[in-house]
Amino acid sequence: MAAGEGRRLRPITERWPKPVLPIDGRPVIVTLLHELAGAGCERAWVVTGYLAEQVEELVTGCEPGLEIHFVRQPEPLGSADAVSRALEAGAAPPCLVSAADTVYAPGDVARIASSQAAIAWRRSPPGTALELEDGRVRRVPGAGEHFAAPLWVLTPEVVEHLDGLPGPPFELAGAFQRAIDAGTTVHGVEIGPTRDLTEPADLVRHNFLYLESDD
Repeated sequence: MAAGEGRRLRPITERWPKPVLPIDGRPVIVTLLHELAGAGCERAWVVTGYLAEQVEELVTGCEPGLEIHFVRQPEPLGSADAVSRALEAGAAPPCLVSAADTVYAPGDVARIASSQAAIAWRRSPPGTALELEDGRVRRVPGAGEHFAAPLWVLTPEVVEHLDGLPGPPFELAGAFQRAIDAGTTVHGVEIGPTRDLTEPADLVRHNFLYLESDD
């Protein structure tokens, strides 16, 4: 999902879309696509919107080892709307879904890719709180110390609940909760710390590591 405006990163994102900005000097979306290829994915549907041409040009030239398809989301109508557009363009469940502004710990993308219906979670914010029981998600949003990461596995049982969600925006959390209420098992998969671009300071923090040094 690479369609967002990145409002909290303004004024930087007034000129560049968030997915093309770097962590460790490499565009976040390029790192993510290589992680997907390394996890065994063969095709990716990149949903673009805001400053879409910049994202599409960069991805076209990055050679991630994936068959790439671009899908436009004309308005920022939420994560469920973005996924629905990819499905309409030919993506099929089960599918791995990620935001394009997060770098995951090594191996985490591959580990969740082998799961059934799942929501990745981390032990610290940002992210919506999840209610877990025996490794399964019971409520989203919920309460507790488990915070959803922007990484999901959608199966047909979840996809069938994408229609008719309240909104806009139309969010994946609603589809997952409907699937859980209908009896679908949704696993909560713990992943390591993530690196996210949320505010301008994150761009400095993740690219000039010596600024974090205590020496």
